[in-house]
Amino acid sequence: MAEAKLWGGRFAQKTAASVEDYTQSVSFDKTLYREDIEGSKAHALMLAEQGVLTAQEAQTLVKGLDTVLKEIESGKFEWKKEMEDLHMNIESRLTEIVGAVGGKLHTGRSRNDQVALDFRLYVVRSLEEWKTALEKLIFVFTEKAEANREVLLPGYTHLQPAQPVSLAHHMLAYAWMFKRDHSRVCDCIKRANVCPLGAAALAGTTYPLKPASSAEKLGMDDTFRNSLDAVSDRDFVLEAIFTGSLVMTHLSRICEELIIWANPCFGFIKLPDAFSTGSSIMPQKKNPDVCELMRGKTGRVFGDLMSLLTTVKGLPLAYNRDMQEDKEPFFDAHKTVYASVSIMGDMMEAMGFNAENMEKALKKGFLNATELADYLVGKGIPFREAHHITGAAVAYAEKAAKGLEDMTLAELKSFSEKIEEDVFEVLSYEAAVRRRVSPGGTGPESVKSQISELKSWLK
Repeated sequence: MAEAKLWGGRFAQKTAASVEDYTQSVSFDKTLYREDIEGSKAHALMLAEQGVLTAQEAQTLVKGLDTVLKEIESGKFEWKKEMEDLHMNIESRLTEIVGAVGGKLHTGRSRNDQVALDFRLYVVRSLEEWKTALEKLIFVFTEKAEANREVLLPGYTHLQPAQPVSLAHHMLAYAWMFKRDHSRVCDCIKRANVCPLGAAALAGTTYPLKPASSAEKLGMDDTFRNSLDAVSDRDFVLEAIFTGSLVMTHLSRICEELIIWANPCFGFIKLPDAFSTGSSIMPQKKNPDVCELMRGKTGRVFGDLMSLLTTVKGLPLAYNRDMQEDKEPFFDAHKTVYASVSIMGDMMEAMGFNAENMEKALKKGFLNATELADYLVGKGIPFREAHHITGAAVAYAEKAAKGLEDMTLAELKSFSEKIEEDVFEVLSYEAAVRRRVSPGGTGPESVKSQISELKSWLK
């Protein structure tokens, strides 16, 4: 019975059923079947180029692998737990189809470099999907910014009213965040898209292999430099999940704001029906459940990262079976990150804004206080003194239940004789935004420049 295993020649006893259940990975690593078959085809063709196989043998293997692929995609393929993993399942079925030549496919190769290749190809393709989804998300935030350049709302620090900003500027802050994520994804792809074939189990092989040929056939950018590192490296997975964790962090931040803005006490946004849910008991409710779930799923991706970091942290070189635990965390992270970015893009595209409520909120919290202080500085008063004068004016206005802009000139002059009629131009919220002329600020020219730069990049 032991010899039923492709590695069973050394063993006299059958593997215990409980051990087969415990050690099998085919239940989840079969997700990598396309990558495994693609890698095997490239390996077979390279072996023929190097004279290890004949051209006919390589073509027989390639055709057989294509047959296996069709069986898997049609649902006819029978995955067998006793074969442990997808590699053994596919090789066993290939040998049934093409005969003894199927046993030559694994020449110069180990499951160690094979699985490293499969996983690298899968991670790269997943990251490419993240890239595309992030590009749409950045496009949506840029479009929302362009459509709302004249809309003003309170900018907050400590979640307290601070200074007026344009809604466009707020949207652009997230566009730049996600652009950094896009850049990190691109960097991850460079380091993940490296071919480990030829490293074999850990020490390389005696066969005259040409890893660069395999890499070229697979569209990979580089080859390994050290065989021990090639089979034991999981940096590319960790880096991808870390990048996904940052993406989710940024999504969680906008979710938090949307949840707050959706509350009628703010009323800054109109939640799209398609991205909201109701209450089973309160008919008036419109809940931001999508945002809440996305905020919650952020912790899930963090958990995927911590799981794999913990698995890898104490592993000696080279391959160890612990590494079987690398795939499920990434599969979970990929599913969560890709879905979250895609849904956020669709939700923001459908999002409505309530400019009237944003304007009303500007009048709460003395967001033009800094303007008064800067005005006084312009009149020759040292900033610290201007800060103190403005603070006193705010305290007075607060007791009088009015805004600084609602005070009379006489009331304002009671705090400083330097204040003249022109102060009311400065206290305008629109003027406050227009006066922010520094690069990267909320001023119209800066916002226009940001939008232009992002649109050029998106092209």
